[in-house]
Amino acid sequence: MDMAMDMATALRDLGVTDDVLTQAEKDQLDRDGFLPLEGVLTLEEVSALNKRLAELTAAEGDRAGLEVHQEKGTDRLADLVNKDAKFEVCFSHPRVLAAMQHVLGEFKLSSLNSRAALPGEGHQALHADSGHPVQPGEYEVCNSIWLLDDFTPENGATRVVPGSHRRGTMPGDEMPNPGDPHPDQIQLTGKAGTVVIFNSHLWHGGTRNQTQSPRRALHSYFSLRHLPQQLDQQSYIRLETYKRLTPPQHFILDVTN
Repeated sequence: MDMAMDMATALRDLGVTDDVLTQAEKDQLDRDGFLPLEGVLTLEEVSALNKRLAELTAAEGDRAGLEVHQEKGTDRLADLVNKDAKFEVCFSHPRVLAAMQHVLGEFKLSSLNSRAALPGEGHQALHADSGHPVQPGEYEVCNSIWLLDDFTPENGATRVVPGSHRRGTMPGDEMPNPGDPHPDQIQLTGKAGTVVIFNSHLWHGGTRNQTQSPRRALHSYFSLRHLPQQLDQQSYIRLETYKRLTPPQHFILDVTN
């Protein structure tokens, strides 16, 4: 069945229709480079995801996040596609997929990871995920941050420079130190259960968590179909995961039997 699958069919089967995003939402994503989608997850779903991530973090110990990236001052996990059916929503939700299609056109999941900035930690320099500048409209990667705690100015909410995805430059091209505040930056604050779509060419970075609790999030990261994935889903996919998922989901992951 998978052989007949294409982008349009996969998205249709996953509930992506032309009206899933409003024109105003698409315009905001184009202009600012980010778009908050509120209430994608219920608080019950947020709680269940946090519980599962805590179990995985405890079980994996020093190896947590190793499949993709480990970062001092954070708890990270990777390869979440294989680690619970609860995470399927992160590469199957119609509003998220519609946003990815809007930014990228033909896309696939690149990786599905979690990141919790620990108390006193989490500050990042401003960066763009592509590692090189692109011209406006020639976007290669797009991310979604799934807020598993309220994002506040105090707990290290991600900072972004609105519109910077259209500059065709990298932070280091314009800033003496991309670790410093940028005069135009804002913080992406919001309620748990919100998903913030952001064009990964947007300049962004975590800020320092000044509270006593971790700030938790999932990152569902997508790229153009011809680019290598951050985590090679085909080589990591487990048989039981493959069997559980549908052909449209196989297509989004770029895994074939």
